[in-house]
Amino acid sequence: EGIVEENSLFCAKVSREAYANMYGPTTGDKIRLGDTNLYAEIEKDFAIYGDECVFGGGKVLRDGMGQFAGSFHPSSCLDTVITNAIIIDYTGIYKADIGIKCGIIVAIGKAGNPDVMDGVHVEMVVGVNTEVVAGEGMIVTAGAIDCHVHFICPQLAQEAIASGITTLVGGGTGPADGTRATTCTPAPFQMQLMLLSTDELPINIGFTGKGNSAKPDGLTEIIEAGAMGLKLHEDWGSTPAAIDNCLQVADTFDIQVNIHTDTLNESGCVEHTIAAFKDRTIHTYHRESKLGQLGIGSPELARFWPLRSEPG
Repeated sequence: EGIVEENSLFCAKVSREAYANMYGPTTGDKIRLGDTNLYAEIEKDFAIYGDECVFGGGKVLRDGMGQFAGSFHPSSCLDTVITNAIIIDYTGIYKADIGIKCGIIVAIGKAGNPDVMDGVHVEMVVGVNTEVVAGEGMIVTAGAIDCHVHFICPQLAQEAIASGITTLVGGGTGPADGTRATTCTPAPFQMQLMLLSTDELPINIGFTGKGNSAKPDGLTEIIEAGAMGLKLHEDWGSTPAAIDNCLQVADTFDIQVNIHTDTLNESGCVEHTIAAFKDRTIHTYHRESKLGQLGIGSPELARFWPLRSEPG
């Protein structure tokens, strides 16, 4: 099947295979996702056939062609354009150029030179100061967020990036027993060191402080030291008193609380734990009993289900 835009002045037809090899798949084409049996179908292509942006010798993004050469102020042009990328996100599956300015995606659509190209987005003009990343045949999607990270070593940042994760939330101080078991950064001094040691990693990072205390003083200190949230963990004692105090402090500072509940049912049985929440927002990482961990079954787990606010 050939591809020719309606009412196009071009009379030549290009096969879908040839077009995909040059510009990436277009509307109606299907791509296989890795080595799975899942296929993604392109629902829309923002490119104007015959006016695609492609960089390289003898190609489009040259001065006066795909690169604007008129009176458009260079500061209004894109810093970077990703050309002909396949975008998969909650809005759909489509192919488009991605415009970046000052490190932020400012527009998605058709980039190029509005003097000689049709359909160029007003915020996606390619100029002399624009860098190009070839996205033909590549998939672009939103980065994932891992919100349960034990910060044991810096190498986990590289592993995360390689897996498409752009944000890490958790706690720890390195290869310590407390860090290996729980996602907490306890001391303000340790928080300072963790913030410094991760400052140059090319990934978004947020640390959670230890929230296990029936008194607010220590929690206030770790928040003021830089904690973005607090973590309650049964290894530190997830008692009703600690849960209530932690949530009170979190309300004061408007931060989140995560909990690994008392799976031994020593002081925080399901009913006591739920009562301590007092209808406040909390994220429960683990809420099974030791019997459940042994595969014997965990009937009390079902009692948390009516409290869930996320879908599924």
